[in-house]
Amino acid sequence: MKRTLSFILLFMAFGLGQAQVRIGAKNFPESHILAEILAQAIESETGQTVERRFGLGGTLICYEALRTGEIDMYPEYTGTISQAILKSDKTHMSISELTQALDKQELEIGPKLGFNNTYVIAARQELNLKRISDLTERIDLKLGFSNEFINRQDGYRQLAEYYKFRFEEPKGIEHGLAYRALELGEIDITDAYSTDGKLAKSDFQLLEDDLHFFPEYQAVPFYRRDLLRKSAEVESVLMKLDGVLTDEAMRALNYQYEVDGVEPALIASQFLSDLGFAQNLKIESNVNPILRQTREHLQLTLLATLMAIFVSVPLGLWINFKPNIAGAVMAAVSTIQTIPSLALLGFMIPLFGIGFWPALIALFLYGLLPIVRNTYTGLIETDPILVEAATAMGMSRAQIINQLRLPLAYPHIISGIRTSLTINIGTATLAAFIGAGGLGESIITGITLNNHEMILQGAIPAALLAIFADLGIRVIERKIRPKTS
Repeated sequence: MKRTLSFILLFMAFGLGQAQVRIGAKNFPESHILAEILAQAIESETGQTVERRFGLGGTLICYEALRTGEIDMYPEYTGTISQAILKSDKTHMSISELTQALDKQELEIGPKLGFNNTYVIAARQELNLKRISDLTERIDLKLGFSNEFINRQDGYRQLAEYYKFRFEEPKGIEHGLAYRALELGEIDITDAYSTDGKLAKSDFQLLEDDLHFFPEYQAVPFYRRDLLRKSAEVESVLMKLDGVLTDEAMRALNYQYEVDGVEPALIASQFLSDLGFAQNLKIESNVNPILRQTREHLQLTLLATLMAIFVSVPLGLWINFKPNIAGAVMAAVSTIQTIPSLALLGFMIPLFGIGFWPALIALFLYGLLPIVRNTYTGLIETDPILVEAATAMGMSRAQIINQLRLPLAYPHIISGIRTSLTINIGTATLAAFIGAGGLGESIITGITLNNHEMILQGAIPAALLAIFADLGIRVIERKIRPKTS
């Protein structure tokens, strides 16, 4: 048992290093590029180690991670802070007002990076729309807005009320897929960012915000105040980045990533080099991230399944002797299984932050039901005649469990483990939304960039892992199945 526990602790620790500064990013290209610029600038000027936690699933996840200290900084926008985070009634908040509002939370915003990435409404050219107010009398259009835009304080619902739209409530769509849907004519209208690189090669009509609904979205570093206490040099680095990006420059950087496929680390490195930052950085190529992502995926799923086994088998055995509470226990683990994966991961953030641990705990919870259920079922299906015969031979209850009931239940238990592991391998692809890595990184990035090859880079290995895991456990199941004459 001691060796097993030591192995588990070492496996948990594998790949989990400490860094002086932790920088996060949302799961869209511009946030990734800006976070990489911040990270490399800090590494270049201070010599400190920066841990990158990129691809986090949206504003509230990044904000919660910052508030709880899981990350120290991430790139954000003034309009998003005022509307989505502070939920201000004011359409426009100055930097001083934002600073004052964030003071109680021990959070600060750095100097403006220089560009305004405001929301824009994009439409198909053939619709001949020029302004957002042109949509007021239209009820024939197919809308497709990103999920975050629909639910934001400064998003679709408030926009519709402000402009007095008469559309039905639109369905959400992943932002990376919206442009493709617009090109194919599957939707007529969507939201976009004014600095999106893809807008340069797309023939969309950007509608004028003629009633001035959208606030300014000035890009700023958003960080914890204690970051400056840990490293006073960071403040001087942020000052060097004051105003270094125009709208056109940011759009060009986004184009390199979204259209040309240049890695964000290389984009940031070249940009900082042009600004005169020292280039003593070791840029790790991300050409083939599959091995790293597969390792992270295996680390999560195997550990979660091991933990589920250590809890579920004893639990299934215990409730076998407690029929009065067996139903309640089974109902509890069944309820966990009904919670949508993303919702369960979201519930973990306030309790455990982001990254490896909340993902591990969520997968562990998902893995309980199949093993508990199969352990319980395998034990209660033991032939009563065999139990009576064993009792008559003078075997104790412990001997009957260890030498009779558990061996006969092994095939059921192994089958439950197989189901649990397969479920976890698939569910773990969503762990990338909270910065836990794994093969979901490629899938999410591919969806964001509408890159089918990148989606397959994550989806195929995940499917293969599930197949091989299932085959491997089937082999074990056949090996331990009691021989019948």
